[in-house]
Amino acid sequence: MVQVNGQRILVTGATGFVGKRVCQLLESLGAVVVKTSRAAPTEPNTFQVAPLGPATDWSAALQGCTAVVHLAARVHVMDDKSADPLMEFRRANTAGTLQLARQAAQCGAKRIVFVSSIKVNGEAGDFNESSIPNPIDPYGISKFEAEQQLLEFSQQSGLEVSILRPPLVYGPGVRANFLKLLSVVARGIPLPFGAVNNQRSLVFVGNLASAIATCIEHANAAGKVYLVSDDSDISTSQLVREMSHALGRKANLINISPRLIESLAAMLGKRAAAQRLLGNLTASPQALREELNWKPAFTVQAGMKETADWYMQQGQLQLR
Repeated sequence: MVQVNGQRILVTGATGFVGKRVCQLLESLGAVVVKTSRAAPTEPNTFQVAPLGPATDWSAALQGCTAVVHLAARVHVMDDKSADPLMEFRRANTAGTLQLARQAAQCGAKRIVFVSSIKVNGEAGDFNESSIPNPIDPYGISKFEAEQQLLEFSQQSGLEVSILRPPLVYGPGVRANFLKLLSVVARGIPLPFGAVNNQRSLVFVGNLASAIATCIEHANAAGKVYLVSDDSDISTSQLVREMSHALGRKANLINISPRLIESLAAMLGKRAAAQRLLGNLTASPQALREELNWKPAFTVQAGMKETADWYMQQGQLQLR
């Protein structure tokens, strides 16, 4: 059992999809959770802070905190309109993260858990902690540079740093492409992935939250980078079947050659999107299991069921 009872823990990005689940778990374990928000606070232990960047002032929120969970970030977007996306990502995710670490150390915090991304490793492949980082897009680059600067700062300051790299996170409140796919499956629209036999890692938000809680208190987590996933890799066709089952629907899959799908996607300018659906991207949590005695609290089936139940409760699913 994770021991955080009585600790005062700052969670940045606390109002987000992952942040809400992390706060719920930590509070259930007896921690006093301090939250930050861009908006004016409406509940106790919540502090308003400026957007994430090199001059953000976290000092008021950090008072008395023994640990920090850093979830706030400039997130990956498919069609970034910034004149210099890499500069903007570095400002928020790299310089902003280091600023938080500096102030956390000054305020007496002992450890920061930084939620990075599997994009640090790359866009495709089978990864573990020994894999050579190969970030490609501005988001992944900014996260990798933040990791490096955090670990260097840790050596200088004594602030303990623990880093997690999750793949795609799903669960109640999920947005973006996962929600779009869930909506398509719910409506019974035929999908051409029946012959796709790739391997993809996912992580249910409840499993990510438990990994974060473990990294807050486990001595072995200091100075380490861990990959985290459900430890049950699935193909895109299996993902559709799991979604269908959780929604109480029959999977509507058509067998079309993955090469043909990719060729058609390329003609439509969607090659990158197709590769994410057709290619391999796995993240092994073996080191997290062995060194921190962590294990996923939820199976893929349980996580998908909770996600589907949330989806239906939102009134987004209309069955005839």
